[in-house]
Amino acid sequence: MVRDIAPLLDNKWSDPAVVVVDSNLNFAIPLLGGHHGANEISRKIAELGAVPVLTTATEVHGKPSVEGIADRFGCEVFNKESTIAVNCALLDQQIEVLEVKGPRIVIVDEDVSVLVRKKTG
Repeated sequence: MVRDIAPLLDNKWSDPAVVVVDSNLNFAIPLLGGHHGANEISRKIAELGAVPVLTTATEVHGKPSVEGIADRFGCEVFNKESTIAVNCALLDQQIEVLEVKGPRIVIVDEDVSVLVRKKTG
């Protein structure tokens, strides 16, 4: 399967969530896009009896991810490269989520994830 989909892959932000399920419905394993829907799909498949095998560090340790927080608040991650540092920090400490209403100018370091609310309508 990996070889079949490899030529179709571009990057973690645009690739689809891919979950592998064995033929006996024992396990549901997110192969791609754990933080981008595959973990959630695996949990839904678990309702059919499969064991979800989640391997993203934040999920394994029961911590939120930047991507999950963005989804919960209806946002998109503006500076995607920041998620590596922030997700690592989320494993060790509580990270405050600040909401800044504009108009404002916000200056942040590289290890600060900026979430922008999705436009509705």
